[in-house]
Amino acid sequence: MALKVKAQEKLQKIGTYAGKYRYIMMPELYTSLSQDKVIKEAALRSGVSKGIMQACWDAAGEVIKAWATEGHSVALPGLGTMRFGLRAKSVEKVEEVKAGLISSRRIIFTPDIDLKEELSKTAVQITCFDRNGKEVKRVTSTDEGNVEDPENDQPANGGENQNEIGGGSQQNQGGTQNQSGNTSGDNTGGNSGGSGGMVID
Repeated sequence: MALKVKAQEKLQKIGTYAGKYRYIMMPELYTSLSQDKVIKEAALRSGVSKGIMQACWDAAGEVIKAWATEGHSVALPGLGTMRFGLRAKSVEKVEEVKAGLISSRRIIFTPDIDLKEELSKTAVQITCFDRNGKEVKRVTSTDEGNVEDPENDQPANGGENQNEIGGGSQQNQGGTQNQSGNTSGDNTGGNSGGSGGMVID
């Protein structure tokens, strides 16, 4: 198996390379699999009926949602852990702490070692297209297979000029980030928190 990516030559309209054509990577093809299809496949692989698998799926989802909203980091079988967090501005004085400092709530997924190893070993096939949509090159990845750690990794140079590839969306990750993880005034430190409390990232 391989991840299929296309590099499309596009005119940059903003940023450092405004007015220039550059090759931008994006998913070549990602399809959204329905819950019904996933449950049916899981039932076939486990040897249980689809009805039983559906009941287990629903129950697991309710348990994960309930425990995560209580502040727990919850295991997702075979995948990793999930928890909720916050993005909030930091302030100097305790008198300034208020709910209005919270800018967003987050869902944080941390993959387990087996999943990260599987991803690191998966080849990436890149097809390059020029500005007219003509295929000009094909290449298979020779990178080291490094997998980002959402708990510890910080983008090099604040992530400047990097594109996030996934689900067809691309986001410019510009900005600066200091050692404590504060980005543009938002506190994104790595406090993991304990059970029964909201985690602030």
